Amino acid sequence: MAGRRRKGREVALKALYQAAVAVERDFGVLEETIRSEIDDPKARAQAREAVRGVLERLDEIDARLRAAATNWSPERMAAVDLAILRLAAWEILFSDDVPPKVAISEAVDLAGEYGTRDSGAFVNGVLDRILREQEGRAPRKDAE
Repeated sequence: MAGRRRKGREVALKALYQAAVAVERDFGVLEETIRSEIDDPKARAQAREAVRGVLERLDEIDARLRAAATNWSPERMAAVDLAILRLAAWEILFSDDVPPKVAISEAVDLAGEYGTRDSGAFVNGVLDRILREQEGRAPRKDAE
């Protein structure tokens, strides 16, 4: 299951990266990315759900990212970091299938694999702040 979920998450990241870079919001185009990358029907369904979920709540997710990422608007973030943050924020805020700590851990792993040297720490700080605010706790002073 973890492998399937990981594959679905990676392909969702690719589709959301495509959406961030090309400002592509046509789900049909993004669906083609998902279909071409995943053979497993359950992983494909998980990727579809995540991409649709992010796109349906994009304004709300970006508002939460804007509030959590001090001095960083989504427009200024690296596209891969933004795609990772959008995916993980959706999982934290709107998905019942993934525990928030797992969403953050997976996002940090993806940032380490696909982002820059500093992406993991940046992603972790922003998502930690979103989670703390979601849980009603004050964000740490050192969180990005």
